[in-house]
Amino acid sequence: MRAVAVTEFGGPEKLALIDVARPEPGPGEALVKLDYAGINFIDVYMRSGHYARSHTYQTPLPMVIGMEGAGTVAALGAGANGVSVGDRVAYCIVRGAYAEYAAVPAWKLVKLPADVPFPAATTLMLQGFTAHYLSHSAFTLGAGHSCLVHAAAGGVGQLLVQLAKARGAMVIATVGSPEKAAIARARGADHVILYRDRDFREEVMRITAGKGVDVVYDAVGKETISRSIRSLKRRGLCVNYGGASGLVQSVEPLELAEAGSVYFTRPHLADYIATPEELGWRATDLFAAWRTGKLVVTVEREYPLAEAGAAHQYLEGRNTKGKLLLRI
Repeated sequence: MRAVAVTEFGGPEKLALIDVARPEPGPGEALVKLDYAGINFIDVYMRSGHYARSHTYQTPLPMVIGMEGAGTVAALGAGANGVSVGDRVAYCIVRGAYAEYAAVPAWKLVKLPADVPFPAATTLMLQGFTAHYLSHSAFTLGAGHSCLVHAAAGGVGQLLVQLAKARGAMVIATVGSPEKAAIARARGADHVILYRDRDFREEVMRITAGKGVDVVYDAVGKETISRSIRSLKRRGLCVNYGGASGLVQSVEPLELAEAGSVYFTRPHLADYIATPEELGWRATDLFAAWRTGKLVVTVEREYPLAEAGAAHQYLEGRNTKGKLLLRI
């Protein structure tokens, strides 16, 4: 089968389209014939070597990358339960999706309702689940809460703004251009800050009358994290879940105290879909929101498998205004 593999860490040029043996489903696994793979920053971190020391997201070389896909069950390994050959499924947090086939633990597969197309289903996996756990679990948003969403016009950002508003929160969004500002407003953001024109912390404090927000969702990382922490209200929470500008290497404990005895967390999605029950809850919730029109899914671009490197370049340029997909 064709697959996009990495033989050494580095830039997008290290992605190579090669022929590899089609995987065989092991015990408890299903073989999925993939139609789409999602493109996410976690793929960049794996390709570049930033996750080389991660035990949760291991990166042994050589490896086929891609942590999200959708397609049809083609075969079952011994003891694989819950799905059947021919089922339309989607999944995430299993490496190997930049390929024509992937072997996936059967319990991690989400069976797709007939009315959910593959592009939307793929988007609602890694990015949808991330937006869901951020708004429902890492910090349980509700009426009266306020949040700051960085990169609000990106793939996760658009979904997160919508889910935060659906839960009754006031949303302050940061974006990099007027075009992206219009997208954030269309998704429901109450206030939009062009971070290249204004200091977002000063704007947050102005909007909140000096109080700060309950929670900051920061996927930008290195260039924003200090001001994100300082944008919180007393005992607020900063959730760093990505590093588009570079990964955060350290946060001084005293900085958290000086910002108002605030909290800081750097979660992995894997820990928020760690059981079939939690995985099913989030998927059901997201599909229902999409089906009723309460959650708009934006697929910005589709790339053929051979152009995975170009897709990574576009993503790393922080140009995205929705989901990027590989069309297998």
